[in-house]
Amino acid sequence: MATCEVCGNDYAMSFEVHAQGSVHTFDSFECAITRMAPICEHCECRVLGHGVEVGRHWYCSAHCARVADPEHARGMHDAAPV
Repeated sequence: MATCEVCGNDYAMSFEVHAQGSVHTFDSFECAITRMAPICEHCECRVLGHGVEVGRHWYCSAHCARVADPEHARGMHDAAPV
């Protein structure tokens, strides 16, 4: 059994995430997301997908990037043109 680093639960089915040279232990995806997912710098939601990085700032979507940083995110789109 291993203890979740977010909630402290000692759980038989905990799992490890190896990322950027560190090892993290969690008991659920919820705790893993809480600890590891970046937060959108505009709307403050958790970035669970690819997200958008503009000038070392993370956003959940091109929309949030354009609103927060219109100069650098100009022309960004949330979906590829069809």
